[in-house]
Amino acid sequence: MKYLIGAPRSSYDVVVLGSGAGALTAAATAARSGKSVLVLEKASLLGGTSAISGGMLWIAANHHAREAMADGGFADTREAAAEYVRAVSRGRGREELLDAAVSYGDTMLRYAEDELGVKFLFLDNFPDYRQDLPGAVDGGRTIEPQLANINELLGDLAEHVRSDGRAPFTMQEYEDWGAFTRFPWDELDARAKAGLVAKGRALIAMLLAAAVRDGVHIAVEARGERLAHDGGRVTGVVLATGEEIAAADAVVIGTGGFEWDHALADSMLASRLYTMCSPPTNEGDGLRMAQRLGAQTRGTREAWWAPMSITGDTRDGKPIGTLLRFERQGPGSIMLNRHGKRFANESQNYNDLARCLQSWDSPANTTLNTPAHVVFDHAYLERYGILAHRAGEPTPSYLIEGATLPELAAKIGVPAENLVATVERFNAFAVKGEDPDFHRGETAYDKYWGDAENAWPNPSLGPLERGPFYAMEVVNGAFGTNGGIATDGRARVLDVDGAPIAGLFAVGNATESAYAAGYPGAGATLGPLMTMGYLAGRTIAGEPVEYDAGAAAAGAVTAELAGAAR
Repeated sequence: MKYLIGAPRSSYDVVVLGSGAGALTAAATAARSGKSVLVLEKASLLGGTSAISGGMLWIAANHHAREAMADGGFADTREAAAEYVRAVSRGRGREELLDAAVSYGDTMLRYAEDELGVKFLFLDNFPDYRQDLPGAVDGGRTIEPQLANINELLGDLAEHVRSDGRAPFTMQEYEDWGAFTRFPWDELDARAKAGLVAKGRALIAMLLAAAVRDGVHIAVEARGERLAHDGGRVTGVVLATGEEIAAADAVVIGTGGFEWDHALADSMLASRLYTMCSPPTNEGDGLRMAQRLGAQTRGTREAWWAPMSITGDTRDGKPIGTLLRFERQGPGSIMLNRHGKRFANESQNYNDLARCLQSWDSPANTTLNTPAHVVFDHAYLERYGILAHRAGEPTPSYLIEGATLPELAAKIGVPAENLVATVERFNAFAVKGEDPDFHRGETAYDKYWGDAENAWPNPSLGPLERGPFYAMEVVNGAFGTNGGIATDGRARVLDVDGAPIAGLFAVGNATESAYAAGYPGAGATLGPLMTMGYLAGRTIAGEPVEYDAGAAAAGAVTAELAGAAR
C-alpha cells in the first residue's frame, strides 16, 4: 500500500474502497461533515472507470434546467422523469432506488457545486436516449464537467489520476464539431500542455481536490480482501497484505464491477461480453467481500452495454475495446450482420444497439447477428475519417478494404448479393432522407449525433457510393457491469433477508443499478452513482438530506436519512 495523501494510520471513521466518482463523492461528503476518511484504491492510478468516461451526469429536474425554464426554456419534473425511467428500465427497477436517484439527484448536484466545488456545463440540447417513451425530453437532463486544470487542482497528485488518453475536449464540443477530422487539434494540444483535462478525468480531479481539501487520506496499490466484522457490524477492512484498517463508523464499497473476472461474468451476465474498456482491476472484489457477509445481490445479468471494435488499444497492459459512436451514427455508414443485411437503427443509443448483438447461441444459429460490421465508403473516410485513421494513410489492421462491394463481402464472409442489395436499398432511401426499414434519423437523439452539414436531407443518413469500401467488425462490449450488491435508498448494504448490514455501504458499479436494465440518457451511469455516494456520505455523518420542493416529486420518499449510520 502506498499513501499519496496523508500519513498511515490504523483507524479512521470511514474507509472507502475504490476511487471512482461514486466512491469519491461518498468520501468527500463524509469528510465535509468532519469525518476522518481513507480512500483505498486497488490500482496504481486513481479514478477507476469514471476517469475514462465521458463524465456526464443525467439528473432529472435539475436546477440548471429549472433556471432555463424560467427564461422560457425547459419543462421537467421528477414525476415525468420517474415515468420515463420506469419505462426505459422495463419495470425491473426497485422503486426505493429509483426514488432515491431521481428525487435526490439535484440535491447531490447542488451539494457537489456549492460544497465540493465541482463545476458543470448544462447541455440544453442533449436528448434522452429513448424519445419514444413517455416522460422523455429532448434536452435538459444531462450535464458534464467543465474543463479543469488538473495541475492547479491537484499538484503532484495529478500524475496519479487515470487518463483515457484522449485530448481535452468536452462532450458538447464533440457533438458540435462532429467528426474528428473537424477538431481544432492545435487548440486541444495547447489545452493539454496547459494542464487542462475534460470529461471523466476533470470530474475525478475536482472530486479529489475537494476530498484532499477536507483531509481525506488516499492510498493506491491497496487491494481489499475481506471485511472485518464484530457482532454483526462491519468494523474495518483487511487488505490482501493482511493489514487491517479499522473503520469506526462505516466501510463504503465502491470498487467497480466484475467484468474483468471472465468466469464470473460468463456465469452471471445475460450475454457474453467480448470486450470492455474499463480498468482491468474491476474484478468483483467488493462484490465478493459483501457476499461473504451474507449481502444480497441483484441485477447481475446487466451491464452498461455498448457496441465496440477491437483496434489494438490497451489499458494497464490488457486489450480493451473501442466504443463506436459517430463511426456508426454518421451519414454514410451502416451496420450489417453475418448475412450482409442491416438489422437495427445504427444511430440509436449504444446500450440498446448492443442488445441487438447479444446471444449465447452458437454460430450455427442462423438468426444470430454476429459477426457484425460497420461498412462505409471512401467518401465517408475522406469526410470523417474512422477513429484515428484518415484517408491517404495505410489501412490499419482493424479495417477490411475491398475495391468493390462484392470484394468486401468476400473478405468479411457475407453473401455478396445480400450486401449489394442492402446498400442499394439503403442508398435509394438515404438520398431522400428516409429509412423505412429501421427509422434511423427520425428522433432528436439520432439527429443529435448526425452531421448538421450533411449534403443529404437527413443529418443521420447518406449513401455509400464510391469505392474502395471498408468494414470494421463490431462486437458486444460494455463500459462495465452494473449489478451486484443490493442496497437501500441510503446506500446501506442489505443482507439476504433485506435488513441493512450495520456499518456497510456500497455505491457505484459494485451495486445494483437504480435504473436496472435501463439507460435513460447520457450520464445515467454517473448521475445515480454520485447521488448514492452523496446519500451514503450524509447518512454516515448523520446529516439530514432535503430536496427542493419547487420541483414536483417523483414519488413518496419517506425514509428519514439522518442518523442512520449506526
